[in-house]
Amino acid sequence: MWMRGGTSKGGYFLGRDLPADIAERDALLLRVMGSPDPRQIDGMGGADPLTSKVAVVSKSTRSGIDVDYLFLQVFVDQATVTDAQNCGNILAGVGPFAIERGLVEATGDETRVAIFMENTGQVAIATVQTPGGAVTYGGNARIDGVPGTHAPVPLEFRDTAGSSCGALLPTGNAVDVVNGVPVTLIDNGMPCVVMKAADLGITGYEERDWLDANTDLKARIEAIRLAVGERMNLGDVRDKSVPKMMLVAPPNAGGAVCVRSFIPHRAHATIGVLGAVSVATACLVPGSPAAEVAVIPHGPRKLLSVEHPTGELSCVLEVNDAGEVISAALLRTARKLMDGLVFG
Repeated sequence: MWMRGGTSKGGYFLGRDLPADIAERDALLLRVMGSPDPRQIDGMGGADPLTSKVAVVSKSTRSGIDVDYLFLQVFVDQATVTDAQNCGNILAGVGPFAIERGLVEATGDETRVAIFMENTGQVAIATVQTPGGAVTYGGNARIDGVPGTHAPVPLEFRDTAGSSCGALLPTGNAVDVVNGVPVTLIDNGMPCVVMKAADLGITGYEERDWLDANTDLKARIEAIRLAVGERMNLGDVRDKSVPKMMLVAPPNAGGAVCVRSFIPHRAHATIGVLGAVSVATACLVPGSPAAEVAVIPHGPRKLLSVEHPTGELSCVLEVNDAGEVISAALLRTARKLMDGLVFG
């Protein structure tokens, strides 16, 4: 099934329909997407990392869990398939897909689907609209980066801190200085390097195409990324899609913070769901670059609007008495685009 999940798009497969051997599976998915080729002309990929993604979904045997979800990023111009990260946007389609494929039975007008994210061992709860016992994709929910309105798919995350790096702040520091730039190395569901755009000589309000064309800026960002891989317990990240690189600036549209995201070698048109959670969390770390530019609401339940090139993504963070984030929730939408056979 081909689906749009959040602001991404890709193939959703039942685990039993793919080869059990990982090398065979990856070779098949590369052929399906048409990689490696900048245009992906011989496959289903859309010549962009955001449209070259795969969800592998299986009925779960874990207590309290409905389905297991493995996310795979299929590189566009490299023969690489990686499971080094989660994808919170593709996650938005997992619940509807699981119901459509009979892995989960609809329970009324809304169906909660408990999803185990195999990439990091964390759990998300998706609430899917199922009036009359069937998935509906039509509704009034709107998210930036997607035209029109659709059925809401709220996603709730818990215990995501350190899911890839072993700790929320893998170095134990709110601020590390890398190549002369103060950064926060953070992982609240997505490993990210958060730094002030001003420290890299830009405003943080630039358009995506301008950022993508600025080779000097991208080279400097990549040098920082390569330098922090070991510190973040990610090893050599030269051929990995993590950590994501986040350049933050003061909000300019009434939000909490403005972000320009690199994923990691191309500027993102929006921002990834779990990347937004990590950035929003960084805003709550005292002394961090993000905290220096962010506008933070009061109270234990904080709505942080993360501004990006095509709009905003709102994160609802709950904190305990120590100021630690204990849960995060976001609104996404999804839509079924095609159901059929794909040839490898």
